[in-house]
Amino acid sequence: MSSSKKSCSMYTGEPAKALWISTGAFTVCFAVWTIFAIIGVRIKQDLGLSEAQFGLLVGTPILTGSVVRLVLGIWTGRYGGRLVYTLTMLASALATFLLSYATTYTEMLIAGLGVGLAGGSFAVGVAYVSPFFPPERQGTALGIFGAGNVGAAVTKFAAPFVLIAWGWQTVAEIWALVLAATAIIFWFSTTDDPAFRERRNRGVVSKSLLQEFSPLKNIQVWRFSLYYFFAFGGFVALSLWLPRYLVGVYGFDIAVAGMVAAAYSIPGSIFRAFGGMLSDRKGARTVMYWMLGVSAVATLILSLPAASEGHAFGITPAVFIVTVFVLGFVMSLGKAAVYKHIPAYYPENVGAVGGIVGMMGGVGGFLLPIAFGLLRDMTGLWSSCFLLLFAIVAISLIWMHVSVARMQRRAHSATTTATA
Repeated sequence: MSSSKKSCSMYTGEPAKALWISTGAFTVCFAVWTIFAIIGVRIKQDLGLSEAQFGLLVGTPILTGSVVRLVLGIWTGRYGGRLVYTLTMLASALATFLLSYATTYTEMLIAGLGVGLAGGSFAVGVAYVSPFFPPERQGTALGIFGAGNVGAAVTKFAAPFVLIAWGWQTVAEIWALVLAATAIIFWFSTTDDPAFRERRNRGVVSKSLLQEFSPLKNIQVWRFSLYYFFAFGGFVALSLWLPRYLVGVYGFDIAVAGMVAAAYSIPGSIFRAFGGMLSDRKGARTVMYWMLGVSAVATLILSLPAASEGHAFGITPAVFIVTVFVLGFVMSLGKAAVYKHIPAYYPENVGAVGGIVGMMGGVGGFLLPIAFGLLRDMTGLWSSCFLLLFAIVAISLIWMHVSVARMQRRAHSATTTATA
């Protein structure tokens, strides 16, 4: 059978069904996870919140979705992705529905913790989808699944119109009902993944927690985590922060700000599948070099003050939008490249390693909006958020280059010794 026929066969039947239904479910989960990006702006106005309080509000669901990823990744290995995915969606749907009845800032933060469970679905989906595909196709498959990040754009497109027509509470109720319906559809239309079926049929005893966490002692796992802290955490943070940025800097109304922010979210989501394909064909390391290099240039440009702030070299709205579009595109490639590494280096610990890397990415999505708000309050400069991102990119690029150079020296030394 030719390679093209093999490729086609892997995207039909049970693997294709698992991939596409999981991707659709993750899209809905991500739309719920980022709901505060839109309704948070109205809540900020209603409650008179500061920038830092707003950053905490939009970041609270990200915190839950980050921390819970490690636990959900391990549970997926033990109980199967089909069950864990379904229960995660139902729990988040309930919390999102109850959010519509919150009236105080504290109540909204508590509800936001439950809403954030939707973000934990990523770790479940990675561990569920990857066993359906051979190693040489896992980058593409996980890239397609990760394209569910486009749910952030769905929220930015649709939520402003629902909010203006019926209020932010209706947005929460509709998003909750859609997520609950998605959970039911997922449960009745999917099967357990091959790895879980094999373990169940063979009666394999689950690993101890010490065995599950053993790969975390490798510095390499934490290096991957830093990459994802920027590529995914930065993406989520900007998805949440851009509507507020556009309203505050350029005076856009909330509907237009949501549309423009989607211009960042869409390429940052859809092209993740392309990033997975490139990682399979060109190598994840090459993709990472390109992602970090272009991101460094883009964030440095965006670190310049906005033209509306009266600076001689200010960034106009057109330049800002184009640059953010480029940043979102390369971030999408990097997100896929990071997760290409995990089943390749840690095939027996995809849930745990994928969970910790995803957790650190989500932690970035939680901490960065708060940092953006604090920097804005302290410096008075809106573009300070991009200066922070530039620093993270620079550190990641230097660490990666040093690590790669060290590995190449060791490989060269081993080859020389073997030859001698």
